[in-house]
Amino acid sequence: MTAQNELRLLPWLGPEGKPCYLSTDDRGGYMSRLADNIESEQLDTAAELLKQAAETLGDEPTSLGDIQLLAKELTEALQDVLRVATSRGDLLARSEPHDL
Repeated sequence: MTAQNELRLLPWLGPEGKPCYLSTDDRGGYMSRLADNIESEQLDTAAELLKQAAETLGDEPTSLGDIQLLAKELTEALQDVLRVATSRGDLLARSEPHDL
């Protein structure tokens, strides 16, 4: 059985909001490429939301409803970005030996 530190954290949640992991040695396989593409989309979405937040919170008055919606979307994007960062950090840690 593969140890959890050898699994790739996927950029989506499974049933009941639990993390999903991929066990494979093939970084070019279908599921790895799918995860890479979804991570890229999640990062692009977060960048767009950040631009939208800067505009929304600029000099013009903004309704409470718009701010609440923006906060919800930013929270979801931040969760995605943190999952991507964790996954990519784990992959880097396994692929690059560290001198201690």
